[in-house]
Amino acid sequence: MSGRHGADGDDGSVENRRPMAVMLGVLVPVILASGVGLALLWPSASDPSGPAGLPTGVVDLSDNEQVPAEVLRTAGEVCEGAPDDRLADGSVPPSSLCATADVRVLSGPEQGDVVQVPLPPQVFTAGVAEGERVVLGRNADVVVENTVEVVASEDVVYSWVDFDRSRALLVLVAAFVVLVVAVGRLRGLAAIGGLALTYLALAYVVLPALRQGENALLVAVCVSIPLMTAVLYLAHGFSTRTTAALLGTVFGLLATTGLAAWASSAASLNGLTDEDAYALSAFTGTDLGGIVLCGLVVAGLGILNDVTITQVSSVWEIKSLAPRAGFAELFRSGMRVGRDHLASTVYTIAFAYAGAALPTMLLLGLYDQPLEQVLTSGAIAEEIARTAVGSIGMILAIPVTTAIAAASVAAGRVTREPAEGVRA
Repeated sequence: MSGRHGADGDDGSVENRRPMAVMLGVLVPVILASGVGLALLWPSASDPSGPAGLPTGVVDLSDNEQVPAEVLRTAGEVCEGAPDDRLADGSVPPSSLCATADVRVLSGPEQGDVVQVPLPPQVFTAGVAEGERVVLGRNADVVVENTVEVVASEDVVYSWVDFDRSRALLVLVAAFVVLVVAVGRLRGLAAIGGLALTYLALAYVVLPALRQGENALLVAVCVSIPLMTAVLYLAHGFSTRTTAALLGTVFGLLATTGLAAWASSAASLNGLTDEDAYALSAFTGTDLGGIVLCGLVVAGLGILNDVTITQVSSVWEIKSLAPRAGFAELFRSGMRVGRDHLASTVYTIAFAYAGAALPTMLLLGLYDQPLEQVLTSGAIAEEIARTAVGSIGMILAIPVTTAIAAASVAAGRVTREPAEGVRA
């Protein structure tokens, strides 16, 4: 079996062409099937992007205009308590904080005008600095004159929406992109391209398809498989190694999807966890349970990608250092790496989701509910389900991916890959 290795190392050698053909024989039908499903589920041109595309019964929120503004000064005083200030025990406090901000409107018909808007007490307490850019909601009263709607500009009312975080986020994203490309070079640039592709798929395929009432399970599978195929090959090149990782990823994805479907149904994860979720359901008519189901699948994609690439790379590296190693030795050595990776990744996932749910846990704790009731509440149950589903999918993918990688290189010699660049 020796003496017939091509210039491309592990992927150009004759010994590795057969495993590549076998893996593609399994993957290609799956990818084609998911591609056909994606084409059938592709959102129509009438997907709600404006008032004309809104389905029956959906509230049109497109007229809610938001404008940038600059804070000039803030003020706060003690005022009488109101029902909106209700405490955790249900009582209304005798007094509360009333805060306002004088802001200069930076765009729109009233550009340059100074207006006063009420501030939520929590925002005022947290701090609003002079000169800080914020976002206001512009609401104009509409009057009817001779059957024609006319905006009464003198009755325009501005309200607080949020801080304008665009500049800070732009700096963070730019720093992230520069560092990824500087360290990863061509592969880093390819990874950024894959990340952009992922967000485009979510924004222009997954969410519109769910809004149109498509089956959430089919959307999750038919989008995820082509997406992961494109992302993996884009970031790591078309090779036996990447194909082995992709096959393990597809297996883990299918296992995760099945488990997510069961967990979503068995635990009644309908997405109705807070007032915003109820408002979203009422305004758009969207099935939030489908969004939760897709969220469980999408949340597991990143960790699956990480684990499968790591396992395949580990087996390839072991083979390059021990050319005579057979399948059993490669599998055992790869699983030792996999167990270490699993041990660290499981609590990494748990910490990440716990951090995201921390405000909710603190809020529920204020109501002095039993621990069991807190853990089984909708918001916390979703985080627990994400942790469990993602972890189980990862655990199942580790031995399968390791076995695929070990079988792919057991019969051939693997040379170290080039120091940089993405191989075709």
